[in-house]
Amino acid sequence: MKYCSSCGDIVSKRIPEGDDRHRHICDGCDTIHYQNPCIIAGSLPVYEDRVLLCRRAIEPAYGYWTLPAGFMENGETTLEGAVRESMEEANVQLHTLELYTMIDIPHINQVYIFYRGHMAKPEFSPGIESLEVELFDEKDIPWTDIAFPSVKTTLEHYFADRKKGLFPVRTDLIQRRKR
Repeated sequence: MKYCSSCGDIVSKRIPEGDDRHRHICDGCDTIHYQNPCIIAGSLPVYEDRVLLCRRAIEPAYGYWTLPAGFMENGETTLEGAVRESMEEANVQLHTLELYTMIDIPHINQVYIFYRGHMAKPEFSPGIESLEVELFDEKDIPWTDIAFPSVKTTLEHYFADRKKGLFPVRTDLIQRRKR
């Protein structure tokens, strides 16, 4: 960040009084510009023994498979965001949504929140951000073509939990890979 969105003056990075982190602070009007993690809300749509995945029509990860999810909008809850993203990406309506996974990815400033939801009927179609949408049995999941670690983690939890018949709320941390 170079310029203040309040007055247009130059900003510098320093620690505000009473804080413990460097922040962008306007040199002119002293506005502190906080930068906080993005929340990605999504769903794990389930129909009978299959899960619904979307093949991405946008970057990042164009052509890879994912669960319907995206950045929350201001003024909506995580559940509302998950429902909206499910409609936008897969034209799917879900019932009895329950919080399922919350995955922190601090090195990219993101938190993923997925709700497990049931489809009453196998009715879905690709939205504008999806090339295709398909129901998969566990044995047919395209594991090497999953777009994001958070999606892979959520799917792995789901199939392990399904064997036990218990679906606790799961929390995870995905760290930066060592090079």
